[in-house]
Amino acid sequence: MKTFNSALCAVTLGALMTIAGLADAQQAFPSRPIRLIVPFPPGGGTDVVSRIVAAGLVKSAGWSIVVDNKSGATGTIGLIEAARASNDGYNIVMGQEANVILAPAIEKNLAIDPLKDLTPVELVTRSPLLIMVAANSKYKSLTEVIAAAKANPGTFTYGNAGIGGSSHLMIELLQIVGGFKMVPVPYKGATPAVTDLLGGHIPMASLSIASGMAHIQAGKVRGIAVTSAKRNAALPDVPTVAEAGYKDFEANAWLGILVPNGVPPAIIARLNTEISKVMQDAEVRKSLMTQGVEARTSTPEEFAAMLKAENAKWRKVIATAGISPAR
Repeated sequence: MKTFNSALCAVTLGALMTIAGLADAQQAFPSRPIRLIVPFPPGGGTDVVSRIVAAGLVKSAGWSIVVDNKSGATGTIGLIEAARASNDGYNIVMGQEANVILAPAIEKNLAIDPLKDLTPVELVTRSPLLIMVAANSKYKSLTEVIAAAKANPGTFTYGNAGIGGSSHLMIELLQIVGGFKMVPVPYKGATPAVTDLLGGHIPMASLSIASGMAHIQAGKVRGIAVTSAKRNAALPDVPTVAEAGYKDFEANAWLGILVPNGVPPAIIARLNTEISKVMQDAEVRKSLMTQGVEARTSTPEEFAAMLKAENAKWRKVIATAGISPAR
């Protein structure tokens, strides 16, 4: 019995030492650089925000962050890279509605299901779309644009940054609630869409605030609505869609940090705490707002609940709009 008790004590002591070792390792996290995977090319909106967050972590936490752009396949290449990476907390990824929610709902045979293969850490930004017309347009408001679309079914066009993306599907949602139909004209990015808008080739465009803000300030473009529930602080004179009579309408783009499944909860909590500090920093918030992007924070649980709600919302829009899966 004495031998058994000694053995039991040894096992218990070993287990406690293992737990203590893991706790110490997590408390010491990070002890080497963290890789922040950005699933889109350098210079784009996702990359800019990611580098602001990375710089904030360097400044506030003293961490070393390596930004690694892994673009392709509507942003899903970067998510696949993250899902297959080691789950020790040293690989994090900046996800967004385009690759976490929309791409899996529209594209067939993706090599990843982001909602199952990645773990949410924190929502970091939200931003509405900007619905805009040229400054010399005869349309002065969203109400006038919708009236024109209803009067010319099947012929009123608008530009977006690509079929299946936020700038397309948020207008599909508006068409569903508003009872009208426009013809989407997809472009390879915001710049050519704005060029055609200014050239009079399309009467309206649905793009990010960052894409239109400089043109609004230059007097070349008129913002007629933002898709957020409240007016955006960067463009306080532009009304919301809800103000045009579509009560409770809200549709936002967002960015958030996720990690591979299996990262220890203590490390997820540490990441969440330090990223929250960055997103509450006055300079960071100001820097993001210059692009029309609002800094946000959340718990991992709140972010997970938001992803579940977003998935249900946009799959319903896609089905109602009759958008068939591609490839």
